[in-house]
Formats: sequence, structure tokens, C-alpha cells
Amino acid sequence: MKKNILVIYYTQTGQLEEIVKNMARPFEEKTEEYEVTYYNIRLKKDFPFPWPSDVFFNTFPESYLQIPSEILPPPAEVLHTKFDLILFGYQVWYLTPSIPIISFLKSGYAENILKDTPVVTVSGTRNMWMLSQEKLKVYLRDLKAKLVGNIALVDRHDNYTSVLTILRWMTTGKKEKSGMLPAAGVSQEEINGAGKYGTIIEKHFAGNTMDALQPDLVRNGAVEIRAFLVRVEKVGNKIFTVWSNLIIKKKEKRPLLIKFFKVYLMAAIWIISPIVLVPHLLTTPIFWFKRKKQREYLQGINLK
Repeated sequence: MKKNILVIYYTQTGQLEEIVKNMARPFEEKTEEYEVTYYNIRLKKDFPFPWPSDVFFNTFPESYLQIPSEILPPPAEVLHTKFDLILFGYQVWYLTPSIPIISFLKSGYAENILKDTPVVTVSGTRNMWMLSQEKLKVYLRDLKAKLVGNIALVDRHDNYTSVLTILRWMTTGKKEKSGMLPAAGVSQEEINGAGKYGTIIEKHFAGNTMDALQPDLVRNGAVEIRAFLVRVEKVGNKIFTVWSNLIIKKKEKRPLLIKFFKVYLMAAIWIISPIVLVPHLLTTPIFWFKRKKQREYLQGINLK
């Protein structure tokens, strides 16, 4: 009997769709063994792409506070099939799984689909995904899913270059190289090579060795942890908590607060982030062991 593989994702740019489809190819190629189903999450009222700048920043409080929107029902074949493995593709908005992903997880459909099923999470992000993955782990645990693997593909350029290219991409739709700026997002080479992770997943799935999957993925470069960015994420989460709650509570002042938040965020990226970097570098010898343990934890799939 064929094994049923489900690929869940949401995409605006097509990047994540390309990643997960390349990852699913080793299953697709074994048609006698697997039936692969794709589920692209759809919102009843979707977000625009490219993003008008005001709309992009206006999604911040709902994104960070994980306030869902209404999704369209999944196809009948997704609702009425018991899947043996799920590849779960997601992106990060404001240090949190995107609103479409949160909307699916908080819908009435998610538990029936995910419950008691092995799940491999796959993210395609700029670079700060680590604490977002921790939030996703909580949802998967509460929905009784079995997290067995995680793959995080990121923009490999430095933090500041990637800020410029992602803003260009999100607001103009232009991903390709232009002027002095490189192409935005995950490199095409890594997107094209994502199938190697699918091969590793299929090997462990077929061999019933899923307990050994994540260490194998890590050995093959599926998860890179940059300690400095973890620190930036922790600071960012504290700041975002204050800003998001303020904007939600002060509804009548929301347009003005969003403008202030936009200015603050740009200042934080270009001014505060370097300030955080200096003490981080100076304390590296002191906290080396602690950061090593942190890296090992974040590369794994367990939840503290």
C-alpha cells in the first residue's frame, strides 16, 4: 500500500513552493511507493504582493501577536486522508510564523490533519527564524503532531545586505540582482539543491529510522545557527511585545503608532543591532559553552 505524503505551505513569491516541491521530489519519483499531495494554504482575504509599504508594516501587531485570519477550507483530499508524513513549509513575519501559517494552525482543520503524524518543518527566511521555530514547536505539540525534523534555508548574505534586498523584493517584487545589491532571499543554488534533504528524509522514512533524521539533516547543513542573531531575536521579541500590544490597545492611534514603529524598526536594525553586536563579541569567551549548548538545542527538534 502506498504511503501518503502531504506537503503544506503558503507562498506569495513562489520561493517556498519551489523549495518544498524540490524537497518532495524524491517521494514523487517513487510513484509505486508514495502518493504526494500538496496543500497551499489560502486566506479568504489574502495579502498583496508586492506589498505597499504601509500594508507591510500594518501587519506587524497581528503577525507578532499571532492573531489569525480566516482561511479557505483545505481540499477534501487533504481533509479525508490519513497522512503518513507531512512536510510543513513556512515563512517568518516579524519573528513569528506568518499570519497564513498561524491562521491554519489556529483553524479547526489543523489538528485533524496533523494529529499523530510525523512532521518535518521547512522554513525559507531572511535569517532570523530560530525563536519563530520555538513558537511553531508549541503549536505542533498542542496539536499532537510529532515533530521529527527541521530544515531552515536562509539568505546567506550579511544581515544588513539582506535587509535591503528583502525590502526591495517585498515592496517592488524585484528579487534578482540589481545595481550593487545581490539577489534577495534563499539562493537559487540552495533552492535547486533542496532535493538532497528530501532524499535524506525519504531514506529515514523508508528505513523507519526517523529518530536519526535530525542529526543527519544537521550534518548535511540543513540548520545553521548564528549566535548573534539569536541574541538579536531575543531582544527583538521583547521590543515587539511592547510595540504590538501598544498598537492593538490604542486603536484610535494605530496609523500614527505604525509610522513610529516603522521609524523605530529601521533605527533598531541599523543602530541598535550593531550596539548589541559589540558586547556579544566581547563576551564570546565567557559564554562559549552556554552558546554551544544553545546552538545544539536550536539545531534540534525538542521543546524545552
